Amino acid sequence: MRDAAGRGERDQVPGAGATRPDPASGRAGAEHAVLLLRPALRAQGLSLGLVRVDDPWARPAGPGEWAAAAAMPLPRRRDFLAGRCAARRALAEAGHSAGELPRSGRRPLFPAGFEGSISHSGGLAVALAAPGARFHALGCDLELRGLPLNSAHLVLGPDERAGLDPAAADAESRLLAVFSAKEAAFKAFSTLLGSEAPATLLGMATSPVPGGFRTWPRGLPRQVIDVRVRPAGPGVFSWAVAPVARRPDHRATPWR
Repeated sequence: MRDAAGRGERDQVPGAGATRPDPASGRAGAEHAVLLLRPALRAQGLSLGLVRVDDPWARPAGPGEWAAAAAMPLPRRRDFLAGRCAARRALAEAGHSAGELPRSGRRPLFPAGFEGSISHSGGLAVALAAPGARFHALGCDLELRGLPLNSAHLVLGPDERAGLDPAAADAESRLLAVFSAKEAAFKAFSTLLGSEAPATLLGMATSPVPGGFRTWPRGLPRQVIDVRVRPAGPGVFSWAVAPVARRPDHRATPWR
């Protein structure tokens, strides 16, 4: 998860229970939930990689990854290496035996002919990969930690905040779901649109659809991506594929 200012088959956006499990059981529950999505992801043409940060295979695959990891503080290093390992597993399932994955800034660079995305949260890393001939861009996001309601202004535009009732029992889980959906879409739009991509999460608008959200840059309403959002232990897992050649239904109710 990045800072909210810099940047989520059910018919409803998933909610969270009132009691959150401890981190270890939360990670195990999330791992189980994401793995159960593998058949649905495969049916969509997506390959999944999943790695715990303490997996012995979560280690550098070449000198570039060694150098990058060595410059990071330990928590960030563990997430980085687990993410790279998850990406290699996703690529292997997609038919590519990848070595180390370079990066541009913080963004991983997938092999030519493939699109992919990496996310990590709560000691778990997940990645999606697919042939570039099928998808122009991918984005995924795992969120196992809550998001306080006082951060809603960093995630939701005024139009979206109007539909969020802070007094509702599921308000925080709804906010986390749209946050994760925007995170996944942000990654996909960054690949798809380059310099025209939204610079922050507030630069994207959302509308609920069965199983997730429809998203688009506020300045480019014809560029639409649908994001699927699923429960994952104490949080959610979201993924986006691009493009979706439809315009959003601006008449939709912000929350339903």
